[in-house]
Amino acid sequence: MTSAPPSPSTASLPPRSTRVGGAKTSPVRDLLALTARPEVISFAGGLPAPELFDLDGIRAAYDEVLRTPDVLQYSLSEGDPRLRELVAEGYRADGLETSPADLLVTTGSQQALGLLSTALLDPGDVVLVEEPCYLAALQTFSLAGARIVSVPYTGEELDLEALDRLAAAHAPRFFYTVPTFQNPTGRTHDESARARIAEIAQRHGFRIVEDEPYRQLRYSGSPLPSLAAYAPEHVISLGSFSKVIAPGLRIGWLRATADVRPSVTIAKQAADLHTSTIDQAAAAHYLDSGRAAPALERIRAAYAERRDAMRAALPEALPPGSTANSPDGGMFLWVRLPEGRDATAALRTALSHDVAFVPGAPFFAGPPDERALRLSFTTYSPEKIREGVRRLGKALADG
Repeated sequence: MTSAPPSPSTASLPPRSTRVGGAKTSPVRDLLALTARPEVISFAGGLPAPELFDLDGIRAAYDEVLRTPDVLQYSLSEGDPRLRELVAEGYRADGLETSPADLLVTTGSQQALGLLSTALLDPGDVVLVEEPCYLAALQTFSLAGARIVSVPYTGEELDLEALDRLAAAHAPRFFYTVPTFQNPTGRTHDESARARIAEIAQRHGFRIVEDEPYRQLRYSGSPLPSLAAYAPEHVISLGSFSKVIAPGLRIGWLRATADVRPSVTIAKQAADLHTSTIDQAAAAHYLDSGRAAPALERIRAAYAERRDAMRAALPEALPPGSTANSPDGGMFLWVRLPEGRDATAALRTALSHDVAFVPGAPFFAGPPDERALRLSFTTYSPEKIREGVRRLGKALADG
């Protein structure tokens, strides 16, 4: 009788990458599970209002493009030619000369951040960001192994002297900004700030990544030029249909400078070959149909009313000593509670009152502002917003 062979020893498996291990989870994504109960009024997620989606127009666009099998085939990595032409027309209408060749269609503008991180960053490179900053951008740059350095605000204005100093000290690869109705604060850089940011970038030799998902959601005030109008060779612009058609399309784009475009295209090919062919074709047909502009007007009108409803209700609900801003567009208000209050602790009480928000702390790469919180006003009717703010006021009083 032969004996059984000895059991092989089991070696431990390799660890995860240090980059993944160091990245933070998104509290907004985590809150979606906590706020799934229908009785919760959630001001946490930046969710477009589903009742404002143009279902009939979008359905008709898919029906039309499905008349040919080509939309089910592999396609160009750069994106649907007609869709790129339509996006380029939008830039030209805003006074920024753009050709389809300048554009790369991405799977949401979030993918564009990942592609730029792949194309422009090596581990240890410095990225300058606004403080606070769009959370998913912080995740993306962290996963790329970048060292994130924050540029503070003074009141509602970016500290441009600090930007100048930090650029000189750290030689950043780029400065990431959401210059119009920023996530999370709703802040906007005015024309003088845009010109100065561009001048600093030119003088110190770094790029600007201008993320503009909210640009078309303006309810008051005058449109402002793209940063690319001030420093065309230094600015890479991102855009998205998520806020103006529907986020489920997952279609965004990247307007790249000529020196960056080949590397970003290679990164796109490696990531997913190309963005969904059928979704791009449907988006292009929808824009061509003439339905997009009136749908956007309905969205703007509804969101303006909702912003105003939240802004009017907040003073009575917030504790004395709180502040809340009133942006000209976008999806968010930024609130700071009185000295000594903690928004993260207040969230626990708020959830017990069936209302939710996002604490501001996770949006900071540096020391957080524990008093800050973000409120989204787009998802609900004015009546429901007023009820949600009433619950928030009760929670803050109890907490």
